[in-house]
Amino acid sequence: MNCYDFDQTIFFPDSSYCFVMYCLRHYPKAVLRALPKTAAVGLLALLRLRDTRALKEKVFSFLPYLDDVDAVVERFWEENFEQGIAAWYLNQRRDDDLILSASPDFLLKPAAERLGVRLIATRMDRHTGKIFGKNCHDYEKVTRFYREYPGQHPEKFYSDSLSDSPMARISDNAWLVEDRVTLSAWPERGRRP
Repeated sequence: MNCYDFDQTIFFPDSSYCFVMYCLRHYPKAVLRALPKTAAVGLLALLRLRDTRALKEKVFSFLPYLDDVDAVVERFWEENFEQGIAAWYLNQRRDDDLILSASPDFLLKPAAERLGVRLIATRMDRHTGKIFGKNCHDYEKVTRFYREYPGQHPEKFYSDSLSDSPMARISDNAWLVEDRVTLSAWPERGRRP
């Protein structure tokens, strides 16, 4: 199987950012109600006094103010799917592909379904913005991969971020995605455990 990070790898620019901006345009009251707390936690995260999990929960703390989150997410993908998915990915997509992402699962599930691929992402309550378990980032991607696919490893792994080096290390081949289409061999992956 081939594994892919989602944001800035096969979707551009970033699904969470695009979703928040979409909601700000279409549901400004909901997003603006959560903005003061989000800004405060964002500053603390910038100063490394709060982790990205806390920041992500605050960013999505506007979800309780949306009447039908599932319908909003569907409309978001209707507007953003085609122009956001990278052509290079569509040209090589396989049915056994797996997306591994730190973005919320409720947000990426419709995109994965449209692509016809599997998904492992940060588990987030779509009604509250609260994260269940850990943010699916860095080593957590490896943990979640092995939990779902024990004894397996990816043939190829693609990501835009060196923070995904733990996944690159367990893959036969890893590729760094830059500038939407440039693929280069992953720098120094080390040995697969």
